[in-house]
Amino acid sequence: MRLQALMVDVDGVIVIPRAGGWAADLERDLGLSVAVMQRQFFQPHWADVVLGRAGLHERLGPVLAEHAPHLTSEDLAAYWFENDAALDHGLLDQLAALRAAGLPIHLATVQEHLRAEHLWATLGLRERFDGIHYSADYGCGKPDLAFLEAVARRTGHAPAGLLLLDDKFANVQAARAAGWLGALWDGTERLEAVLAREGVELP
Repeated sequence: MRLQALMVDVDGVIVIPRAGGWAADLERDLGLSVAVMQRQFFQPHWADVVLGRAGLHERLGPVLAEHAPHLTSEDLAAYWFENDAALDHGLLDQLAALRAAGLPIHLATVQEHLRAEHLWATLGLRERFDGIHYSADYGCGKPDLAFLEAVARRTGHAPAGLLLLDDKFANVQAARAAGWLGALWDGTERLEAVLAREGVELP
């Protein structure tokens, strides 16, 4: 099958996960407990932030004012984004070759607005991809079928011409349920081999 466009996940695919996560040294570096962040910010607020119902600083600022008044939300976001930004340049080079051969390459990811902008502009992914589709912009995210259907509508491609490259099997399954192709990425093979296994004809 010949693809119309390749949709690529970010975290775990384009961005290599840091051992222990971006907050592995948070308490040592910034004096903020990961447990406090989980309990006071991520559990009650993250769903609203990542689906675009609230801003990151709007929800994070009051939490830090109460539990880590020495930090601003801007300081913490800068630390977070910097420590969650190890790009897989080998994969990016493989994607660039496909894009140069004429295959549109997009990002399809679960992100809030500020990190999406950081990825796109600061890390320069806008130079390497034809578009970015993310949860806070759409109001839904993977593995919700509504997200995949909205991406197909916005790009104007038929679902059967799209493939999602993702490190989470639930997202790959959702893509297939939406009529897309889906390929699981674990970084152990070259992209061409992963796509060939899905029956994709490369440019």
